[in-house]
Amino acid sequence: QVQLVESGGGLVQAGGSLRLSCAASGRTYSSYTMGWFRQAPGKEREFVAAITRSADSAYYDSVKGRFTISRDNTKNTMYLQMNSLKPEDTAVYYCATGTVIVPATQERSYAYWGQGIQVTVSS
Repeated sequence: QVQLVESGGGLVQAGGSLRLSCAASGRTYSSYTMGWFRQAPGKEREFVAAITRSADSAYYDSVKGRFTISRDNTKNTMYLQMNSLKPEDTAVYYCATGTVIVPATQERSYAYWGQGIQVTVSS
């Protein structure tokens, strides 16, 4: 079993920055891809970014150039640096992992999920 815990969310003004962290514990999958998803009110959960053990990454188009995903395999922790935040980035952000080795963009590729953390960007 894997436990994922997100931290670093909060309220920020448009144009500001936040850094999310996702700490994995239990039977960790340091060899596998980790990803970030988000769900805005009234919308379906959507892919944000993913990173493989070797740091191959993928991003949702709307966050390219603003968000950067990274991971520290020695700490079983993944990060999402979010810059130039916009009100439309407001959502609950989830980290996920599973037995996938490519930067998968689909939810079904991930077996384990965190509880989520709120990010609110005010205009």
